[in-house]
Formats: sequence, structure tokens, C-alpha cells
Amino acid sequence: MKAFVRLFIAVTAVLAFLWVGANIFLSISDKGDEGRPYRVEAQRIAHKIEKGEDYSLADYNYITDVTIVNEIFSEGESDYLIKKIGGKYYRFDYSIPSDLHNTVLVFNTFFLIISVIVLGTLLYVYFMIIRQFEKLSDYPTELSKGILTKPLKENKRGYLGRFVWGLDLLREKLEKQRVEELELKKQNNTMLLSLSHDIKTPLSIIELYAKALEKGLYNDESKKISIAMSIHDKCEDIRKYVDDITKSAGNDFFDVEVNVSEFYLSDLINNIRLFYSDKLTLLKTDLVINSYSDCLICGDIERSVEVFQNIMENAIKYGDGKTIKLLFSREEDCQLIHILNTGCILSDTELPHIFDSFWRGSNVSSQSGSGLGLYICRRLMEKMDGNIYAEIKDGEMGVTVVFRMK
Repeated sequence: MKAFVRLFIAVTAVLAFLWVGANIFLSISDKGDEGRPYRVEAQRIAHKIEKGEDYSLADYNYITDVTIVNEIFSEGESDYLIKKIGGKYYRFDYSIPSDLHNTVLVFNTFFLIISVIVLGTLLYVYFMIIRQFEKLSDYPTELSKGILTKPLKENKRGYLGRFVWGLDLLREKLEKQRVEELELKKQNNTMLLSLSHDIKTPLSIIELYAKALEKGLYNDESKKISIAMSIHDKCEDIRKYVDDITKSAGNDFFDVEVNVSEFYLSDLINNIRLFYSDKLTLLKTDLVINSYSDCLICGDIERSVEVFQNIMENAIKYGDGKTIKLLFSREEDCQLIHILNTGCILSDTELPHIFDSFWRGSNVSSQSGSGLGLYICRRLMEKMDGNIYAEIKDGEMGVTVVFRMK
């Protein structure tokens, strides 16, 4: 607000300075008689009078009358001139056209209009954009602090409608995620407490059997075999509980809404080209997109773009940075898109695991990552009734995305 007020005052001051300066300049020009056309005409008539030549006032635009006077009057601000010719004083009456006055009037009118437009535009920008941003200035901070209960009202008349709508959508998503996280924590805690309680029972039995065997309470071999079998059964129970914990930890934590519809293949490819052309140019990586026949494919275009972005980011991070290619093929009613990058050093034995959650290959080196990118791609493609798989051939890593054609 303060910055805008300073700007508004500065612009107003500049406009006022220009207006005053221009009017002073025009005023000085108006008062300056030197070189004025009526003086030129008076001088010409004076020459004719000195030479005794006849003249007609109709030939002059400014001089209206010439008379002989007996005394000298001060010219001052008057509309006549006094000249001494042949020992006599002549009075030259003149009239000045109102051109300069009209010029000043036109200038001031246009300057006023321009000033109103400039100041009005500043005020419009303030009320329609800057003021709305001021209202939103604290909102990101509130979101970062977890204050998610305050909705935003979309102003359809403003220029920030989609921006405000996007912020409110982000707030709703964060609020939903927080509720889901709390529910997930509650479920996990409940499950862990239940499983830990279940594990205590077989553990205590195993502990009792172990102490009994340690103290030699059982001399009968058949009894010892029976106890060993019981210990084995309890170990199987514990293994089952551990498997349940492992299975629960590996359960699908990825829950995202996918709106399956139809879109053109060209829309997807153009989106990827637009997103990565500049980035790959800066990285000096060649992006090769082979020719293809456009068609309608089934899926969610936003989620499909997300799939390709994950694959492209992996190609950028784990390739040699020389070339990334997009190839196209069809099998029955499916459209296949192959993303290949050069410089693959991943081993064939690791290939089956690249779509597992939290798995990272031996080629990650010092690259940061969570091991979820390709896992997310697989889950998204499954939700869109598609498929994704990978292969290594001739030193190139290839990921193939399969869409159903409409």
C-alpha cells in the first residue's frame, strides 16, 4: 500500500510539474513580442511610408490602422506600436489572432485528459489487482502454518479469479490430506498396538518353553519334540504377524482422483514438448519426437502429463544427457509411447523392481529421490486402465506407456 501511495504521489507530481512548466513556457512565448508577425508588418509599412509609397491595409493580416499622433504613448500591454518616421510619430494598431490562446486551451484539455487516464489507470490497477494481492498476502503464510479453515471468495470481476480459485483449491486439498494423514496415523497406531499385543502371546509362550528346556524340566524326548513343534508353530504365528505389518506398510498409500475421459494424443505430446523444450535446450540434451498419427486415447490428460513428467525427469537424472527420444507404435486397440534415453547403466536384474515403491537402483549415485516416481506412474496408469513397462536395449533405457485407444 505504501509503495503504491509513493508511486501515485510521484506520478501526480511529475504530471503537475509538466503542466506548470508547459503553461509557463507558453505564457512566456505569448508575452515575447520579438519576432512577432505584427512587428514585421509594421516595419514593412514604415519602409513604404519613408519611401512615400502607397500601401493598403488589406494586404496585411495584423495591422488594422495607421495614424499620425502628436505624443508618444507607452506601449506597455497595449495593442499598438509607435514608430518615428520622417520626424513624425505613427501609431500602428494591430490585432493578434487567438491561435496561441487556442493552443494553450487545447494543450491543457488534452493534458487533463491524459492525466485523468494515467491516474485513473493507476487507481484501477490498485483496486482490481494490487488491493486483491494485499488481501491474499498473508494467505500463503497461514497455509504454511496449517490454518486451513479460512476459505477464499472468488471475485469474478477481478483479474485474479483463477489464482484465488487455485489457492482455495490448494487449501481444500491440504485440508483433505491432513484429515487423511490423521486417519492413516490413527489406523496405523491401532494396527501396531493390535499386532504388538498379538505378538506378545506367542513370544511369552516361546520364552516359557525356552526357560523350561534351559532348566531341564523335560527329560522325555517325545515331550521335547512336542515343545519344539509348539515353538515352531508360535514362530510361524509371529512370522504371520510380521508379514501383516510388512503388507500394511506396503499397502497402497497412493490415493489420487483420476477422471478418465478422452483426449487427443497430440494434446499430450504438445504439452510435453512445451514443458521440456526449453529445459532440455539449456541442458544441451536433444529431444527427438518421432512422427505419429493423432488419435483419441482414454485417460486423464492431467494425470497422463504427470506420468510423462516423472518418466522424463528420470531420463534427465539417470541418463547421460545426450538424447531423449519419444517413439510411437500401436498394438491392436492400444497406443504405445516409448520414452528412451541414452546412457543407461542399470543392470537387467534390477529392471523388474523399478516400479516398486521406495526402490532405488544402483545407478542413482548422488541423485536425490524417493523411489516413488515410477511407482506413481504405474498406479496412475492402472487407474486409467493402461499399462507401463520398461526394458533395456543397446545401452538405452526404454519406458513404454500404454493407452487404450477410443
